Amino acid sequence: MKIVIKNGRVVDPQNGVDETLDILISNGKILSVDKKISVSKEVEVFDATGMIVAPGFIDLHCHLREPGYERKETIESGLLAALYGGFTAVCPMANTNPVNDNAGITNFILETAKKVSKIKVYPVGALSKGQKGEELANYAEMKEAGIWAVSDDGNPVMNSALLRRSLEYAGSLGLTVIDHPEDKNLSEGGSMNEGEVSTRLGLKGIPAEAELIHIRRDTALSNLTNESIHIAHISSKYSVESIRVAKKRKIKATADVTPHHFSLKDELVETFDTNYKMNPPLRTEEDIEKLIEGLNDGTIDCIATDHAPHAYEDKMVEFDRAANGIIGFQTAVPLAIEKLVLKDKISLKRMVDAFSSSPARIIGLKDKGHLSAGASADLTIFSLRKETFLKKEDIKSLSKNSPFLNKKIKGAVMAVVIDGNLFRLREK
Repeated sequence: MKIVIKNGRVVDPQNGVDETLDILISNGKILSVDKKISVSKEVEVFDATGMIVAPGFIDLHCHLREPGYERKETIESGLLAALYGGFTAVCPMANTNPVNDNAGITNFILETAKKVSKIKVYPVGALSKGQKGEELANYAEMKEAGIWAVSDDGNPVMNSALLRRSLEYAGSLGLTVIDHPEDKNLSEGGSMNEGEVSTRLGLKGIPAEAELIHIRRDTALSNLTNESIHIAHISSKYSVESIRVAKKRKIKATADVTPHHFSLKDELVETFDTNYKMNPPLRTEEDIEKLIEGLNDGTIDCIATDHAPHAYEDKMVEFDRAANGIIGFQTAVPLAIEKLVLKDKISLKRMVDAFSSSPARIIGLKDKGHLSAGASADLTIFSLRKETFLKKEDIKSLSKNSPFLNKKIKGAVMAVVIDGNLFRLREK
């Protein structure tokens, strides 16, 4: 079945395209991108008038929880939430139970995903066995099974020699190393940003330096090995500047930021709502300004959700005992539109690049992140004018831990195309 996406504003940063065009799709591939493509009766038409048509959005950092934590999320429910959030591909982290540190778990994730969803899944394998930071996992075995990167994520790699070996091993296989930058010796026991608010609330804080120290270590090791490292969910002004310096030195470092870190500040913790508890923690207004500045100038390469579903009982406890993280699939795109594009903080082109071309480049997906003829027909279609208003019953995730429930956010995902399959997600 052929599909034509008509009359949309096509934004394709990799090819330098930003104009009203039609896109013809057949057999899972883009056949052509042109003005006024003629349509026959057997062709399905999606009228994208007034909408943005972009390369399919890729989430470089999320948690699907299965196997092991199905009370929080399953692969099926997580991918459904990702679909409604406008994502055509996701990279789930390895902190499942058992940990995804071997081909058996990687195969399980991929086989389950294929049964329940059309969304592309690019698993992130564990950097170390059991994510214990003691011995490298078998990257070659996991790559053959289907991983595209390695990371111990919430268990930051404290052993610098181990991280060096990981960079060398992963680099030899064309895998990306993703590090969660956190010096546990500084952050241990902390539950929010260290500063005026934490002092006033009597909560132990996490200094921004806990993140900064590891970023400097990570970029130094990237320089030493001449291998690429991706730094996840940076949160402070110091981190932005450190990565900027590394890039000026031509070090192979990339980074991402989450929508919650450029949208929410630490003062919100005064409510003691545990949906404002995350790691890294929410920081100050000045940090937010520098994060957005870094995203705008390319110091920060992409936006990732860090979708972290937790069951009700994991969050409904005292703030310092609550689980870290929030769900993010269905609010990421609207937040980027409202907080960044509509406020003229970054361009629409930069936003699209941060969700599509940049993540594709970081993990080496050559036929993703652009709308060239012959590329995979993966598209995200969204509106700058529509609003998103998520009620609990609208959330596709099994978990509902979001501070954005029942709040209007400007911008909405309208449809996605995955391998030529059109999914209409909301009425025009």
